[in-house]
Amino acid sequence: MSYQPIKLPDRVQLSEDEAIKKSKNFFSYMCKRHSVRDFSSEPISEKIIQNIIASAGRAPSGANQQPWHFVAIKDLSMKKMVREAAEQEERSFYSGGASDEWIAALEPIGTGVSKPHLTEAPWLIVVFAERYGKNSDGSRRKNYYVPESVGIAIGFLIAAIHDAGLVCLEHTPNPMKFLNSLCGRPDNEKPVMILPIGYPSQDATIPKAAKLKKPLNEIMTVF
Repeated sequence: MSYQPIKLPDRVQLSEDEAIKKSKNFFSYMCKRHSVRDFSSEPISEKIIQNIIASAGRAPSGANQQPWHFVAIKDLSMKKMVREAAEQEERSFYSGGASDEWIAALEPIGTGVSKPHLTEAPWLIVVFAERYGKNSDGSRRKNYYVPESVGIAIGFLIAAIHDAGLVCLEHTPNPMKFLNSLCGRPDNEKPVMILPIGYPSQDATIPKAAKLKKPLNEIMTVF
């Protein structure tokens, strides 16, 4: 496809006062975002999941190749298989696969081998990264900036989840190659994250350490 410029179809520019107010309100709302491990069994409409994933698909990507795929899992038997395999990898991780330094860094978060959220949450979204594309004749097509592009899309996804009043948990067991066959995804895709999604349970907790965020002066430099 050759370059063909079109007129900017949408303009969302605000006045400075409106932008300050809106950006402050967005920040305040994002401060209420928490990674949650305790999920309610209350069902979530598939339409909400579709809208959330559609929003993630609007993320920018290298050369606009959109090297991602999202698999939404509601089926309990599939969720049980995901949990069983994930916990098997976690047992290896906590029994010697991870360094002492890594285990110590995780201690304030309270993680462990058991992953009940993978079956308790009404939905799982598995994010796949397309390591390379495939042309119609079966030949490979190089994708560019895949980790960066998929990372941006996951950021969109998490923001959309929070905007819908839901919570999630960013779960990254490794390796998770079994997810390709379970989810019917080709070998050129790599599973990079599982996100359980739903409403928090009535007795949901979060680690106290999760509230410790770096102040603005530590994450921003202005010239």
